[in-house]
Amino acid sequence: MAGDRRGWLRCLLGGAVFVVCMAGTTLPTPLYPLYQEKFGFSELTVTVVYAVYAFGVIGVLLLAGNASDTIGRRPTLRWGLAFAAASAVCFLCADALGWLYAGRLLSGLSAGLFTGAATAYVMELAPPGGTARATLVATAANMGGLGCGPLLAGLLAEYAPDPLLLPFAVHLALVAVAALVLQWLPETVAERRPLSAVRPRKPALPAKVRAVFVPAAVASFAGFALFGVFTSVSPAFLARYLHVDNHAVSGIVVALAFFASTGGQVAAGRVGPRRSLPLGCAVLFAGLVLLAVALATDLLVFIVLAALVGGTGQGLAFRAALSAVAAASPPDQRAAVISSLFVVAYVGISIPVIGVGLLADPLGLEGAGLVFIACMLVLVASAGAYLLRRARAAAPSS
Repeated sequence: MAGDRRGWLRCLLGGAVFVVCMAGTTLPTPLYPLYQEKFGFSELTVTVVYAVYAFGVIGVLLLAGNASDTIGRRPTLRWGLAFAAASAVCFLCADALGWLYAGRLLSGLSAGLFTGAATAYVMELAPPGGTARATLVATAANMGGLGCGPLLAGLLAEYAPDPLLLPFAVHLALVAVAALVLQWLPETVAERRPLSAVRPRKPALPAKVRAVFVPAAVASFAGFALFGVFTSVSPAFLARYLHVDNHAVSGIVVALAFFASTGGQVAAGRVGPRRSLPLGCAVLFAGLVLLAVALATDLLVFIVLAALVGGTGQGLAFRAALSAVAAASPPDQRAAVISSLFVVAYVGISIPVIGVGLLADPLGLEGAGLVFIACMLVLVASAGAYLLRRARAAAPSS
Protein backbone atom coordinates (compact mmCIF):
# COMPACT_ATOMS: atom_id res chain seq x y z
CA MET A 1 0.00 0.00 0.00
CA ALA A 2 2.85 2.38 0.89
CA GLY A 3 4.51 1.42 -2.39
CA ASP A 4 1.36 2.32 -4.29
CA ARG A 5 1.22 5.73 -2.60
CA ARG A 6 4.86 6.40 -3.44
CA GLY A 7 4.29 5.25 -7.03
CA TRP A 8 1.30 7.54 -7.48
CA LEU A 9 3.19 10.45 -5.89
CA ARG A 10 6.01 9.93 -8.39
CA CYS A 11 3.49 9.63 -11.23
CA LEU A 12 1.80 12.90 -10.26
CA LEU A 13 5.12 14.70 -9.82
CA GLY A 14 6.19 13.47 -13.24
CA GLY A 15 2.91 14.85 -14.57
CA ALA A 16 3.62 18.19 -12.89
CA VAL A 17 7.01 18.40 -14.64
CA PHE A 18 5.17 17.65 -17.91
CA VAL A 19 2.69 20.49 -17.21
CA VAL A 20 5.51 23.01 -16.64
CA CYS A 21 7.17 22.21 -19.95
CA MET A 22 4.01 22.25 -22.04
CA ALA A 23 2.75 25.47 -20.42
CA GLY A 24 5.85 27.23 -21.73
CA THR A 25 4.98 26.34 -25.32
CA THR A 26 1.71 28.31 -25.25
CA LEU A 27 2.79 31.05 -22.84
CA PRO A 28 3.22 33.74 -25.57
CA THR A 29 -0.31 33.24 -26.99
CA PRO A 30 -2.17 36.16 -25.33
CA LEU A 31 0.93 38.34 -25.67
CA TYR A 32 1.14 38.40 -29.47
CA PRO A 33 -0.91 41.62 -29.78
CA LEU A 34 1.56 43.30 -27.41
CA TYR A 35 4.49 42.08 -29.49
CA GLN A 36 2.75 43.36 -32.64
CA GLU A 37 2.38 46.75 -31.00
CA LYS A 38 6.01 46.73 -29.81
CA PHE A 39 7.66 45.55 -33.03
CA GLY A 40 5.03 46.59 -35.59
CA PHE A 41 4.75 43.31 -37.50
CA SER A 42 1.81 41.84 -39.46
CA GLU A 43 -0.56 38.93 -38.90
CA LEU A 44 1.59 36.86 -41.27
CA THR A 45 4.60 37.38 -39.01
CA VAL A 46 2.53 36.32 -35.98
CA THR A 47 1.60 33.06 -37.68
CA VAL A 48 5.19 32.39 -38.82
CA VAL A 49 6.53 33.06 -35.31
CA TYR A 50 3.93 30.63 -33.99
CA ALA A 51 4.64 27.98 -36.65
CA VAL A 52 8.40 27.95 -35.98
CA TYR A 53 7.50 26.02 -32.82
CA ALA A 54 5.93 23.20 -34.85
CA PHE A 55 9.00 22.96 -37.08
CA GLY A 56 11.11 22.45 -33.94
CA VAL A 57 8.81 19.66 -32.74
CA ILE A 58 8.84 17.93 -36.14
CA GLY A 59 12.64 18.16 -36.29
CA VAL A 60 13.01 16.44 -32.91
CA LEU A 61 10.46 13.75 -33.79
CA LEU A 62 12.35 12.91 -36.98
CA LEU A 63 15.91 13.24 -35.72
CA ALA A 64 15.71 12.15 -32.07
CA GLY A 65 12.31 10.56 -31.56
CA ASN A 66 13.87 7.53 -29.83
CA ALA A 67 16.18 9.54 -27.57
CA SER A 68 14.51 8.65 -24.27
CA ASP A 69 14.47 4.93 -25.13
CA THR A 70 18.21 5.16 -25.76
CA ILE A 71 19.74 7.51 -23.19
CA GLY A 72 16.97 7.30 -20.57
CA ARG A 73 13.90 9.31 -19.61
CA ARG A 74 15.51 11.69 -17.12
CA PRO A 75 18.44 12.83 -19.34
CA THR A 76 16.00 13.46 -22.21
CA LEU A 77 13.66 15.44 -19.99
CA ARG A 78 16.60 17.43 -18.59
CA TRP A 79 17.45 18.48 -22.14
CA GLY A 80 13.80 19.38 -22.65
CA LEU A 81 13.78 21.57 -19.54
CA ALA A 82 17.06 23.18 -20.64
CA PHE A 83 15.50 24.13 -23.99
CA ALA A 84 12.42 25.44 -22.15
CA ALA A 85 14.64 27.61 -19.93
CA ALA A 86 16.57 28.88 -22.96
CA SER A 87 13.26 29.73 -24.65
CA ALA A 88 12.15 31.77 -21.63
CA VAL A 89 15.48 33.62 -21.63
CA CYS A 90 15.00 34.50 -25.32
CA PHE A 91 11.61 36.05 -24.59
CA LEU A 92 13.03 37.90 -21.58
CA CYS A 93 15.74 39.38 -23.83
CA ALA A 94 13.39 40.06 -26.76
CA ASP A 95 14.17 43.51 -28.15
CA ALA A 96 13.83 42.43 -31.80
CA LEU A 97 11.84 39.90 -33.84
CA GLY A 98 14.73 37.43 -34.04
CA TRP A 99 14.48 36.70 -30.32
CA LEU A 100 10.85 35.59 -30.81
CA TYR A 101 11.83 33.18 -33.59
CA ALA A 102 14.63 31.75 -31.43
CA GLY A 103 12.36 31.43 -28.40
CA ARG A 104 9.66 29.61 -30.37
CA LEU A 105 12.17 27.25 -31.99
CA LEU A 106 13.69 26.33 -28.62
CA SER A 107 10.19 25.84 -27.23
CA GLY A 108 9.46 23.42 -30.08
CA LEU A 109 12.63 21.45 -29.36
CA SER A 110 11.57 21.24 -25.71
CA ALA A 111 8.06 20.01 -26.57
CA GLY A 112 9.42 17.53 -29.12
CA LEU A 113 11.61 15.91 -26.49
CA PHE A 114 8.89 15.93 -23.84
CA THR A 115 5.84 14.73 -25.80
CA GLY A 116 6.85 11.08 -26.10
CA ALA A 117 9.38 10.80 -23.28
CA ALA A 118 7.23 12.38 -20.56
CA THR A 119 4.15 10.38 -21.59
CA ALA A 120 6.10 7.13 -21.28
CA TYR A 121 7.79 8.30 -18.05
CA VAL A 122 4.54 9.20 -16.28
CA MET A 123 3.07 5.79 -17.17
CA GLU A 124 6.22 3.95 -16.03
CA LEU A 125 6.31 5.78 -12.68
CA ALA A 126 2.82 4.57 -11.76
CA PRO A 127 2.47 1.46 -9.55
CA PRO A 128 1.65 -1.91 -11.18
CA GLY A 129 -1.89 -2.11 -12.49
CA GLY A 130 -2.24 1.66 -12.78
CA THR A 131 -1.69 2.02 -16.52
CA ALA A 132 -5.17 3.35 -17.31
CA ARG A 133 -5.05 6.02 -14.59
CA ALA A 134 -1.46 6.91 -15.48
CA THR A 135 -2.48 7.38 -19.12
CA LEU A 136 -5.13 9.83 -17.94
CA VAL A 137 -2.50 11.68 -15.86
CA ALA A 138 -0.22 11.95 -18.89
CA THR A 139 -3.06 13.12 -21.15
CA ALA A 140 -4.26 15.70 -18.64
CA ALA A 141 -0.70 16.92 -18.07
CA ASN A 142 -0.05 17.34 -21.78
CA MET A 143 -3.22 19.16 -22.84
CA GLY A 144 -3.80 20.74 -19.44
CA GLY A 145 -0.28 22.15 -19.52
CA LEU A 146 -0.94 23.64 -22.94
CA GLY A 147 -4.05 25.28 -21.48
CA CYS A 148 -2.23 26.60 -18.42
CA GLY A 149 0.25 28.57 -20.55
CA PRO A 150 -2.15 31.17 -22.03
CA LEU A 151 -4.15 31.25 -18.79
CA LEU A 152 -1.06 32.13 -16.72
CA ALA A 153 0.32 34.62 -19.23
CA GLY A 154 -3.06 36.31 -19.74
CA LEU A 155 -3.64 36.80 -16.03
CA LEU A 156 -0.12 38.13 -15.40
CA ALA A 157 -0.21 40.39 -18.46
CA GLU A 158 -3.52 41.92 -17.40
CA TYR A 159 -3.14 42.21 -13.64
CA ALA A 160 0.62 42.37 -12.95
CA PRO A 161 3.44 44.66 -14.11
CA ASP A 162 5.82 44.02 -17.03
CA PRO A 163 3.46 41.89 -19.17
CA LEU A 164 6.22 40.89 -21.62
CA LEU A 165 8.68 39.94 -18.89
CA LEU A 166 6.89 38.60 -15.80
CA PRO A 167 5.20 35.55 -17.46
CA PHE A 168 8.56 34.27 -18.69
CA ALA A 169 10.33 35.03 -15.41
CA VAL A 170 7.66 33.01 -13.58
CA HIS A 171 7.99 30.17 -16.08
CA LEU A 172 11.78 30.18 -15.71
CA ALA A 173 11.34 29.78 -11.95
CA LEU A 174 8.86 26.92 -12.51
CA VAL A 175 11.35 25.21 -14.84
CA ALA A 176 13.98 25.39 -12.08
CA VAL A 177 11.56 23.78 -9.61
CA ALA A 178 10.67 21.11 -12.20
CA ALA A 179 14.37 20.32 -12.67
CA LEU A 180 14.72 19.77 -8.90
CA VAL A 181 11.66 17.49 -8.88
CA LEU A 182 13.05 15.52 -11.83
CA GLN A 183 16.31 15.05 -9.95
CA TRP A 184 14.37 13.27 -7.15
CA LEU A 185 12.43 10.97 -9.47
CA PRO A 186 13.94 7.59 -10.46
CA GLU A 187 15.08 6.54 -13.93
CA THR A 188 12.79 3.92 -15.53
CA VAL A 189 14.91 2.79 -18.50
CA ALA A 190 17.00 -0.16 -17.29
CA GLU A 191 19.46 -0.44 -20.18
CA ARG A 192 20.71 2.92 -21.35
CA ARG A 193 23.08 3.62 -24.21
CA PRO A 194 25.22 6.67 -25.05
CA LEU A 195 23.90 9.70 -26.94
CA SER A 196 25.76 8.54 -30.06
CA ALA A 197 23.31 5.63 -30.32
CA VAL A 198 20.38 7.98 -31.04
CA ARG A 199 19.47 7.69 -34.70
CA PRO A 200 17.10 9.66 -36.96
CA ARG A 201 13.75 7.95 -37.32
CA LYS A 202 12.08 8.03 -40.71
CA PRO A 203 8.27 8.16 -40.82
CA ALA A 204 6.93 4.69 -41.55
CA LEU A 205 3.60 3.64 -42.98
CA PRO A 206 3.19 -0.11 -43.68
CA ALA A 207 0.60 -0.95 -46.32
CA LYS A 208 -1.67 -2.74 -43.80
CA VAL A 209 -1.92 0.42 -41.67
CA ARG A 210 -2.86 2.87 -44.43
CA ALA A 211 -6.62 2.28 -44.36
CA VAL A 212 -6.64 3.18 -40.65
CA PHE A 213 -3.97 5.86 -40.85
CA VAL A 214 -5.54 8.04 -43.56
CA PRO A 215 -8.75 9.09 -41.73
CA ALA A 216 -6.86 9.26 -38.42
CA ALA A 217 -4.26 11.55 -39.96
CA VAL A 218 -6.87 13.79 -41.64
CA ALA A 219 -8.80 14.22 -38.37
CA SER A 220 -5.56 14.89 -36.46
CA PHE A 221 -4.44 17.43 -39.05
CA ALA A 222 -7.72 19.34 -38.87
CA GLY A 223 -7.91 19.24 -35.06
CA PHE A 224 -4.38 20.55 -34.62
CA ALA A 225 -4.97 23.18 -37.32
CA LEU A 226 -7.93 24.44 -35.28
CA PHE A 227 -5.65 24.69 -32.24
CA GLY A 228 -3.06 26.48 -34.34
CA VAL A 229 -5.52 29.17 -35.35
CA PHE A 230 -6.84 29.55 -31.81
CA THR A 231 -3.38 29.95 -30.33
CA SER A 232 -1.93 32.27 -32.97
CA VAL A 233 -4.57 34.70 -34.25
CA SER A 234 -7.55 34.48 -31.88
CA PRO A 235 -6.13 37.13 -29.48
CA ALA A 236 -5.78 39.56 -32.40
CA PHE A 237 -9.31 38.74 -33.60
CA LEU A 238 -10.73 39.29 -30.11
CA ALA A 239 -8.97 42.65 -29.81
CA ARG A 240 -9.66 43.93 -33.34
CA TYR A 241 -13.21 42.79 -34.04
CA LEU A 242 -14.72 42.12 -30.61
CA HIS A 243 -12.84 44.92 -28.85
CA VAL A 244 -11.72 42.52 -26.12
CA ASP A 245 -8.48 44.09 -24.91
CA ASN A 246 -8.36 42.11 -21.67
CA HIS A 247 -5.40 39.72 -21.98
CA ALA A 248 -6.84 37.45 -19.28
CA VAL A 249 -9.98 36.92 -21.35
CA SER A 250 -7.88 36.08 -24.43
CA GLY A 251 -5.88 33.60 -22.39
CA ILE A 252 -9.00 32.00 -20.91
CA VAL A 253 -10.62 31.53 -24.35
CA VAL A 254 -7.53 29.72 -25.68
CA ALA A 255 -7.14 27.70 -22.47
CA LEU A 256 -10.75 26.50 -22.76
CA ALA A 257 -9.94 24.78 -26.06
CA PHE A 258 -7.09 22.80 -24.48
CA PHE A 259 -9.04 21.95 -21.33
CA ALA A 260 -11.96 20.80 -23.51
CA SER A 261 -9.53 18.60 -25.45
CA THR A 262 -8.53 16.95 -22.17
CA GLY A 263 -12.21 16.26 -21.49
CA GLY A 264 -12.62 14.85 -24.99
CA GLN A 265 -9.68 12.50 -24.51
CA VAL A 266 -11.11 11.29 -21.21
CA ALA A 267 -14.46 10.67 -22.92
CA ALA A 268 -12.74 8.78 -25.74
CA GLY A 269 -11.43 6.26 -23.23
CA ARG A 270 -15.01 5.45 -22.23
CA VAL A 271 -16.58 5.56 -25.69
CA GLY A 272 -13.88 3.43 -27.31
CA PRO A 273 -11.71 4.22 -30.37
CA ARG A 274 -14.07 2.69 -32.94
CA ARG A 275 -16.85 5.13 -32.10
CA SER A 276 -14.69 8.00 -30.85
CA LEU A 277 -13.03 8.76 -34.18
CA PRO A 278 -16.23 9.34 -36.22
CA LEU A 279 -17.85 11.03 -33.20
CA GLY A 280 -14.79 13.24 -32.82
CA CYS A 281 -14.98 14.20 -36.50
CA ALA A 282 -18.64 15.17 -36.07
CA VAL A 283 -17.97 17.26 -32.94
CA LEU A 284 -14.91 18.86 -34.57
CA PHE A 285 -17.10 19.72 -37.60
CA ALA A 286 -19.59 21.41 -35.25
CA GLY A 287 -16.77 23.34 -33.58
CA LEU A 288 -15.54 24.63 -36.94
CA VAL A 289 -19.07 25.70 -37.86
CA LEU A 290 -19.34 27.60 -34.57
CA LEU A 291 -16.01 29.30 -35.30
CA ALA A 292 -17.35 30.38 -38.72
CA VAL A 293 -20.46 31.77 -37.02
CA ALA A 294 -18.22 33.63 -34.57
CA LEU A 295 -16.23 35.19 -37.43
CA ALA A 296 -19.42 36.16 -39.27
CA THR A 297 -21.24 37.64 -36.26
CA ASP A 298 -18.36 39.01 -34.14
CA LEU A 299 -19.95 37.57 -30.98
CA LEU A 300 -17.77 36.37 -28.11
CA VAL A 301 -20.23 33.66 -27.05
CA PHE A 302 -19.64 31.79 -30.33
CA ILE A 303 -15.86 32.01 -29.91
CA VAL A 304 -16.22 30.43 -26.47
CA LEU A 305 -18.54 27.73 -27.81
CA ALA A 306 -16.17 27.04 -30.71
CA ALA A 307 -13.31 26.60 -28.23
CA LEU A 308 -15.30 24.20 -26.07
CA VAL A 309 -16.88 22.15 -28.87
CA GLY A 310 -13.87 22.19 -31.19
CA GLY A 311 -11.51 21.27 -28.34
CA THR A 312 -13.73 18.38 -27.30
CA GLY A 313 -13.87 17.10 -30.89
CA GLN A 314 -10.10 17.38 -31.23
CA GLY A 315 -9.60 15.41 -28.01
CA LEU A 316 -12.03 12.68 -29.01
CA ALA A 317 -10.59 12.34 -32.51
CA PHE A 318 -6.92 12.49 -31.58
CA ARG A 319 -7.00 9.95 -28.76
CA ALA A 320 -9.05 7.62 -30.96
CA ALA A 321 -6.63 8.19 -33.84
CA LEU A 322 -3.63 7.32 -31.66
CA SER A 323 -5.35 4.19 -30.32
CA ALA A 324 -6.48 3.00 -33.76
CA VAL A 325 -3.11 3.58 -35.41
CA ALA A 326 -1.20 1.94 -32.55
CA ALA A 327 -3.48 -1.11 -32.61
CA ALA A 328 -3.14 -1.55 -36.39
CA SER A 329 0.65 -1.17 -36.46
CA PRO A 330 3.12 -4.08 -36.32
CA PRO A 331 4.89 -4.04 -32.93
CA ASP A 332 8.33 -3.48 -34.46
CA GLN A 333 7.07 -0.42 -36.41
CA ARG A 334 4.56 0.99 -33.94
CA ALA A 335 6.75 3.82 -32.65
CA ALA A 336 7.64 4.93 -36.17
CA VAL A 337 3.99 4.90 -37.29
CA ILE A 338 2.91 6.92 -34.23
CA SER A 339 5.73 9.39 -34.95
CA SER A 340 4.31 9.72 -38.47
CA LEU A 341 0.92 10.62 -37.02
CA PHE A 342 2.50 13.27 -34.78
CA VAL A 343 4.39 14.70 -37.77
CA VAL A 344 1.08 15.07 -39.67
CA ALA A 345 -0.52 16.66 -36.61
CA TYR A 346 2.26 19.23 -36.21
CA VAL A 347 2.22 20.00 -39.92
CA GLY A 348 -1.47 20.76 -39.28
CA ILE A 349 -0.59 23.16 -36.49
CA SER A 350 1.83 25.12 -38.71
CA ILE A 351 1.13 25.19 -42.47
CA PRO A 352 -2.61 26.14 -42.35
CA VAL A 353 -1.82 28.84 -39.79
CA ILE A 354 0.75 30.40 -42.11
CA GLY A 355 -1.90 30.22 -44.86
CA VAL A 356 -4.25 32.25 -42.67
CA GLY A 357 -1.47 34.79 -42.19
CA LEU A 358 -0.89 35.05 -45.94
CA LEU A 359 -4.60 35.59 -46.63
CA ALA A 360 -5.11 38.04 -43.75
CA ASP A 361 -3.66 40.97 -45.73
CA PRO A 362 -5.82 40.70 -48.89
CA LEU A 363 -8.95 39.24 -47.24
CA GLY A 364 -8.76 40.50 -43.67
CA LEU A 365 -8.53 38.26 -40.62
CA GLU A 366 -12.21 37.29 -40.78
CA GLY A 367 -12.07 36.41 -44.49
CA ALA A 368 -8.87 34.42 -44.07
CA GLY A 369 -10.42 32.56 -41.15
CA LEU A 370 -13.51 31.66 -43.18
CA VAL A 371 -11.36 30.27 -46.03
CA PHE A 372 -9.42 28.20 -43.50
CA ILE A 373 -12.63 26.89 -41.92
CA ALA A 374 -14.07 25.94 -45.31
CA CYS A 375 -10.96 23.88 -46.11
CA MET A 376 -10.98 22.17 -42.70
CA LEU A 377 -14.70 21.38 -43.00
CA VAL A 378 -14.05 19.60 -46.29
CA LEU A 379 -11.23 17.57 -44.70
CA VAL A 380 -13.23 16.60 -41.61
CA ALA A 381 -16.33 15.73 -43.65
CA SER A 382 -14.19 13.58 -45.97
CA ALA A 383 -12.66 11.72 -43.03
CA GLY A 384 -16.09 11.18 -41.46
CA ALA A 385 -17.59 9.91 -44.73
CA TYR A 386 -14.65 7.54 -45.21
CA LEU A 387 -15.10 6.15 -41.70
CA LEU A 388 -18.84 5.62 -42.27
CA ARG A 389 -18.14 3.77 -45.54
CA ARG A 390 -15.61 1.51 -43.78
CA ALA A 391 -18.05 0.82 -40.95
CA ARG A 392 -20.78 -0.17 -43.40
CA ALA A 393 -18.39 -2.35 -45.38
CA ALA A 394 -17.23 -4.08 -42.19
CA ALA A 395 -20.79 -4.66 -40.92
CA PRO A 396 -22.05 -8.22 -41.44
CA SER A 397 -24.63 -8.47 -44.20
CA SER A 398 -28.11 -9.49 -43.10
